[in-house]
Amino acid sequence: MDEEEGSPLRLPGGKFYMTPAGEAALRAEYEARKAERHRVVEIVAWAAGNGDRSENADYKEGKRRLREIDRRLHYLGQRLQQAEVVDPAAQLRRDRVFFGATVTYLTERDEEVTVTIVGVDEASLAAGKISIGAPTALALLGARVGDEVTVRTPTGPVSIEVTAIRYPAMPAG
Repeated sequence: MDEEEGSPLRLPGGKFYMTPAGEAALRAEYEARKAERHRVVEIVAWAAGNGDRSENADYKEGKRRLREIDRRLHYLGQRLQQAEVVDPAAQLRRDRVFFGATVTYLTERDEEVTVTIVGVDEASLAAGKISIGAPTALALLGARVGDEVTVRTPTGPVSIEVTAIRYPAMPAG
């Protein structure tokens, strides 16, 4: 069980699905945290040189912040190490829903919804990106345009109909 994200869907071998953009975002955060850690270490060293550490707020706060940064660096490092980066643009079977697909579907109330299936760390409902482990994504995987699939929700099963499947443009070459 991950300490921060619950238990996301893994591939065999402990890998996590992630898009190239998701991997780049995690790497950027990792590098930013490393730089921040370096600055905080300098502050802690300065504060430690000011004498009595038991009443030194700068020292105590710096040590607390270092623990937070180290915990996040460990999490990000593990996530990047276990990542299975899948470029949706390279998907050859574009007639079915797979990781990275942008899918438009109709709900039982005839509402049109468009979502992109991404990795756990990339999911953002506000941006229309759902985790591959989300019930809707799991129901959509493998579906084709015209298929009606059942999503298991806490309030019971819900049917949705796939109306469009899109992938990013294939890389040239």
